[in-house]
Amino acid sequence: MWDFPPLVCSALALTSLIYTVGFLRIRRSRPRIFLPWRWWCFMGGIAALVVALSSPLDTLDDRLLVIHMAQHFVLMSIAPPLILLGAPVVPMLRGLPRSFVRNVLGPLIRVKILRGFFHALVQLRVAWLLMVLSYISWHIPAAYEATLANENIHNCEHACFFFSNILFWWPIIEPWPSRFKHSRWLLLPYLFTAGVVNTGISAFLIFSGRLIYPSYGEHPGMFGLTPLGDQAAAGAFMWVANSIVFLIPAYAITLQLLTPRKTKVWKAHAVR
Repeated sequence: MWDFPPLVCSALALTSLIYTVGFLRIRRSRPRIFLPWRWWCFMGGIAALVVALSSPLDTLDDRLLVIHMAQHFVLMSIAPPLILLGAPVVPMLRGLPRSFVRNVLGPLIRVKILRGFFHALVQLRVAWLLMVLSYISWHIPAAYEATLANENIHNCEHACFFFSNILFWWPIIEPWPSRFKHSRWLLLPYLFTAGVVNTGISAFLIFSGRLIYPSYGEHPGMFGLTPLGDQAAAGAFMWVANSIVFLIPAYAITLQLLTPRKTKVWKAHAVR
Protein backbone atom coordinates (compact mmCIF):
# COMPACT_ATOMS: atom_id res chain seq x y z
CA MET A 1 0.00 0.00 0.00
CA TRP A 2 1.32 3.41 -1.00
CA ASP A 3 0.44 6.56 0.90
CA PHE A 4 1.87 9.85 -0.37
CA PRO A 5 2.07 12.48 2.41
CA PRO A 6 1.14 15.76 0.62
CA LEU A 7 3.54 18.06 2.49
CA VAL A 8 6.60 15.81 2.15
CA CYS A 9 5.94 14.92 -1.49
CA SER A 10 5.32 18.56 -2.39
CA ALA A 11 8.59 19.57 -0.73
CA LEU A 12 10.50 16.84 -2.57
CA ALA A 13 8.90 17.81 -5.90
CA LEU A 14 9.82 21.48 -5.35
CA THR A 15 13.37 20.51 -4.38
CA SER A 16 13.68 18.44 -7.56
CA LEU A 17 12.45 21.36 -9.67
CA ILE A 18 14.84 23.86 -8.06
CA TYR A 19 17.78 21.47 -8.45
CA THR A 20 16.95 20.75 -12.10
CA VAL A 21 16.71 24.46 -12.99
CA GLY A 22 19.99 25.17 -11.18
CA PHE A 23 21.68 22.13 -12.70
CA LEU A 24 20.84 23.26 -16.23
CA ARG A 25 22.17 26.76 -15.45
CA ILE A 26 25.45 25.68 -13.88
CA ARG A 27 26.00 23.05 -16.57
CA ARG A 28 26.38 25.83 -19.14
CA SER A 29 29.52 27.12 -17.41
CA ARG A 30 30.85 23.89 -15.85
CA PRO A 31 29.83 21.02 -18.15
CA ARG A 32 32.80 18.85 -17.13
CA ILE A 33 31.79 18.92 -13.47
CA PHE A 34 28.02 18.69 -13.85
CA LEU A 35 27.70 15.67 -16.07
CA PRO A 36 24.27 14.03 -16.53
CA TRP A 37 25.05 11.27 -14.03
CA ARG A 38 24.99 13.84 -11.23
CA TRP A 39 21.39 14.76 -12.08
CA TRP A 40 20.43 11.09 -12.11
CA CYS A 41 22.09 10.53 -8.74
CA PHE A 42 20.24 13.45 -7.14
CA MET A 43 16.92 12.34 -8.58
CA GLY A 44 17.65 8.81 -7.44
CA GLY A 45 18.13 10.14 -3.92
CA ILE A 46 14.82 12.01 -4.09
CA ALA A 47 13.12 8.87 -5.43
CA ALA A 48 14.64 6.88 -2.57
CA LEU A 49 13.08 9.32 -0.09
CA VAL A 50 9.70 8.94 -1.78
CA VAL A 51 10.00 5.15 -1.52
CA ALA A 52 11.05 5.33 2.13
CA LEU A 53 8.24 7.68 3.16
CA SER A 54 5.38 6.65 0.87
CA SER A 55 5.72 2.98 0.01
CA PRO A 56 4.90 -0.11 2.12
CA LEU A 57 8.24 0.52 3.84
CA ASP A 58 6.34 3.25 5.69
CA THR A 59 2.81 1.87 5.83
CA LEU A 60 3.94 -1.52 7.20
CA ASP A 61 6.84 -0.38 9.39
CA ASP A 62 4.78 -0.82 12.56
CA ARG A 63 3.99 -4.45 11.69
CA LEU A 64 7.36 -5.88 10.66
CA LEU A 65 10.70 -4.84 12.10
CA VAL A 66 12.57 -6.00 8.99
CA ILE A 67 10.51 -3.60 6.88
CA HIS A 68 11.19 -0.77 9.33
CA MET A 69 14.93 -1.50 9.20
CA ALA A 70 14.78 -1.47 5.39
CA GLN A 71 13.15 1.97 5.60
CA HIS A 72 15.92 3.20 7.90
CA PHE A 73 18.51 1.79 5.52
CA VAL A 74 17.10 3.83 2.65
CA LEU A 75 16.96 6.99 4.77
CA MET A 76 20.51 6.55 6.07
CA SER A 77 22.54 4.75 3.43
CA ILE A 78 20.82 5.20 0.06
CA ALA A 79 19.21 8.65 -0.17
CA PRO A 80 22.00 10.76 1.49
CA PRO A 81 24.97 9.55 -0.63
CA LEU A 82 22.95 9.71 -3.84
CA ILE A 83 21.87 13.29 -3.12
CA LEU A 84 25.43 14.32 -2.29
CA LEU A 85 26.76 12.71 -5.46
CA GLY A 86 24.56 15.23 -7.25
CA ALA A 87 26.72 18.06 -5.78
CA PRO A 88 23.51 19.82 -4.70
CA VAL A 89 24.81 23.03 -3.10
CA VAL A 90 25.51 25.15 -6.18
CA PRO A 91 22.61 23.85 -8.33
CA MET A 92 20.16 24.51 -5.49
CA LEU A 93 21.49 28.07 -5.11
CA ARG A 94 21.40 28.65 -8.86
CA GLY A 95 17.89 27.25 -9.10
CA LEU A 96 16.40 29.65 -6.54
CA PRO A 97 15.26 33.17 -7.50
CA ARG A 98 18.30 35.45 -7.62
CA SER A 99 16.67 38.08 -5.43
CA PHE A 100 16.06 35.50 -2.71
CA VAL A 101 19.65 34.24 -2.87
CA ARG A 102 21.07 37.78 -2.93
CA ASN A 103 18.91 39.32 -0.21
CA VAL A 104 18.20 36.38 2.10
CA LEU A 105 20.67 33.52 1.67
CA GLY A 106 23.65 35.64 0.65
CA PRO A 107 23.92 37.54 3.96
CA LEU A 108 23.50 34.26 5.89
CA ILE A 109 26.18 32.48 3.87
CA ARG A 110 28.61 35.33 4.56
CA VAL A 111 28.18 35.08 8.35
CA LYS A 112 31.45 33.53 9.55
CA ILE A 113 29.88 31.93 12.61
CA LEU A 114 27.32 30.05 10.52
CA ARG A 115 29.95 28.93 8.00
CA GLY A 116 32.20 27.82 10.83
CA PHE A 117 29.34 25.94 12.47
CA PHE A 118 28.59 23.98 9.29
CA HIS A 119 32.28 23.21 8.70
CA ALA A 120 32.45 21.91 12.27
CA LEU A 121 29.47 19.63 11.65
CA VAL A 122 31.19 17.87 8.72
CA GLN A 123 34.46 17.31 10.58
CA LEU A 124 35.09 13.58 10.88
CA ARG A 125 34.73 13.27 14.65
CA VAL A 126 31.59 15.42 14.79
CA ALA A 127 29.85 13.88 11.78
CA TRP A 128 30.67 10.36 12.98
CA LEU A 129 29.46 11.08 16.50
CA LEU A 130 26.19 12.67 15.35
CA MET A 131 25.41 9.75 13.06
CA VAL A 132 26.26 7.11 15.66
CA LEU A 133 24.36 8.88 18.45
CA SER A 134 21.30 9.16 16.21
CA TYR A 135 21.60 5.52 15.17
CA ILE A 136 22.01 4.15 18.70
CA SER A 137 19.57 6.50 20.45
CA TRP A 138 16.61 5.75 18.22
CA HIS A 139 17.16 2.00 18.60
CA ILE A 140 16.88 2.17 22.39
CA PRO A 141 13.60 0.31 23.13
CA ALA A 142 11.86 3.22 24.89
CA ALA A 143 12.71 5.65 22.09
CA TYR A 144 11.81 3.14 19.39
CA GLU A 145 8.45 2.33 20.96
CA ALA A 146 7.74 6.07 21.20
CA THR A 147 8.20 6.41 17.43
CA LEU A 148 5.63 3.68 16.86
CA ALA A 149 3.14 5.35 19.19
CA ASN A 150 3.50 8.94 17.99
CA GLU A 151 3.71 10.03 14.34
CA ASN A 152 5.48 13.32 15.16
CA ILE A 153 8.22 11.49 17.05
CA HIS A 154 8.45 9.05 14.15
CA ASN A 155 8.94 11.92 11.70
CA CYS A 156 11.61 13.38 14.00
CA GLU A 157 13.41 10.03 13.95
CA HIS A 158 13.37 9.98 10.15
CA ALA A 159 14.73 13.55 10.00
CA CYS A 160 17.53 12.67 12.43
CA PHE A 161 18.53 9.63 10.39
CA PHE A 162 18.52 11.52 7.10
CA PHE A 163 20.30 14.72 8.15
CA SER A 164 22.87 13.04 10.41
CA ASN A 165 23.80 10.81 7.47
CA ILE A 166 24.03 13.77 5.10
CA LEU A 167 26.74 15.01 7.47
CA PHE A 168 28.29 11.54 7.77
CA TRP A 169 28.60 11.04 4.01
CA TRP A 170 29.74 14.60 3.32
CA PRO A 171 33.51 14.11 3.90
CA ILE A 172 33.43 10.78 2.05
CA ILE A 173 31.79 12.10 -1.13
CA GLU A 174 33.09 15.68 -0.99
CA PRO A 175 30.20 17.25 -2.93
CA TRP A 176 31.61 19.96 -5.20
CA PRO A 177 32.93 22.53 -4.38
CA SER A 178 33.82 21.22 -0.89
CA ARG A 179 37.19 19.55 -0.30
CA PHE A 180 38.33 17.24 2.49
CA LYS A 181 41.36 18.99 4.00
CA HIS A 182 42.86 16.01 5.85
CA SER A 183 44.39 12.72 4.73
CA ARG A 184 41.80 10.49 3.10
CA TRP A 185 43.37 7.55 4.92
CA LEU A 186 41.40 8.79 7.94
CA LEU A 187 38.19 7.87 6.13
CA LEU A 188 39.01 4.17 6.44
CA PRO A 189 38.79 3.99 10.27
CA TYR A 190 35.87 6.44 10.01
CA LEU A 191 33.96 3.88 7.93
CA PHE A 192 35.28 0.85 9.81
CA THR A 193 34.19 2.09 13.24
CA ALA A 194 30.76 3.03 11.88
CA GLY A 195 30.53 -0.55 10.62
CA VAL A 196 31.47 -1.86 14.07
CA VAL A 197 28.59 0.08 15.64
CA ASN A 198 26.19 -1.28 13.02
CA THR A 199 27.48 -4.81 13.64
CA GLY A 200 26.93 -4.46 17.38
CA ILE A 201 23.30 -3.35 17.06
CA SER A 202 22.57 -5.91 14.35
CA ALA A 203 24.09 -8.78 16.35
CA PHE A 204 22.12 -7.73 19.42
CA LEU A 205 18.86 -8.01 17.48
CA ILE A 206 19.82 -11.39 16.02
CA PHE A 207 21.16 -13.11 19.13
CA SER A 208 19.27 -11.49 22.00
CA GLY A 209 16.78 -14.36 22.19
CA ARG A 210 14.00 -12.08 23.39
CA LEU A 211 11.71 -9.54 21.79
CA ILE A 212 13.39 -6.12 22.05
CA TYR A 213 10.43 -4.09 20.78
CA PRO A 214 7.17 -5.45 22.29
CA SER A 215 4.93 -3.72 19.73
CA TYR A 216 6.01 -6.22 17.09
CA GLY A 217 4.62 -9.04 19.21
CA GLU A 218 1.12 -7.73 18.50
CA HIS A 219 1.26 -8.86 14.84
CA PRO A 220 2.48 -12.47 14.98
CA GLY A 221 2.80 -14.59 11.88
CA MET A 222 2.78 -11.81 9.29
CA PHE A 223 4.36 -13.07 6.04
CA GLY A 224 5.12 -16.30 7.89
CA LEU A 225 7.54 -14.63 10.32
CA THR A 226 7.32 -15.04 14.07
CA PRO A 227 8.16 -11.88 16.07
CA LEU A 228 11.59 -13.29 16.98
CA GLY A 229 12.15 -14.43 13.40
CA ASP A 230 11.22 -10.96 12.19
CA GLN A 231 13.69 -9.44 14.66
CA ALA A 232 16.48 -11.78 13.56
CA ALA A 233 15.73 -11.03 9.90
CA ALA A 234 15.87 -7.30 10.64
CA GLY A 235 19.24 -7.66 12.35
CA ALA A 236 20.61 -9.76 9.50
CA PHE A 237 19.41 -7.24 6.93
CA MET A 238 21.04 -4.35 8.81
CA TRP A 239 24.27 -6.30 9.22
CA VAL A 240 24.65 -7.28 5.57
CA ALA A 241 23.22 -4.20 3.84
CA ASN A 242 25.07 -1.58 5.88
CA SER A 243 28.32 -3.57 5.82
CA ILE A 244 28.19 -3.58 2.01
CA VAL A 245 27.46 0.16 1.92
CA PHE A 246 30.47 0.89 4.16
CA LEU A 247 32.76 -1.49 2.26
CA ILE A 248 32.10 0.04 -1.17
CA PRO A 249 33.52 3.53 -0.39
CA ALA A 250 36.29 1.98 1.74
CA TYR A 251 37.38 -0.11 -1.25
CA ALA A 252 37.12 2.86 -3.63
CA ILE A 253 39.12 5.14 -1.30
CA THR A 254 41.81 2.50 -0.77
CA LEU A 255 42.11 1.92 -4.50
CA GLN A 256 42.34 5.67 -5.10
CA LEU A 257 45.02 6.14 -2.46
CA LEU A 258 47.11 3.21 -3.70
CA THR A 259 46.96 4.31 -7.33
CA PRO A 260 50.36 5.71 -8.36
CA ARG A 261 50.34 9.50 -8.55
CA LYS A 262 51.60 9.51 -12.15
CA THR A 263 48.63 7.40 -13.20
CA LYS A 264 46.26 9.81 -11.48
CA VAL A 265 47.83 12.79 -13.26
CA TRP A 266 47.72 11.00 -16.61
CA LYS A 267 44.03 10.15 -16.09
CA ALA A 268 43.27 13.75 -15.14
CA HIS A 269 44.89 15.03 -18.33
CA ALA A 270 43.12 12.37 -20.38
CA VAL A 271 39.75 13.52 -19.02
CA ARG A 272 40.54 17.12 -19.93
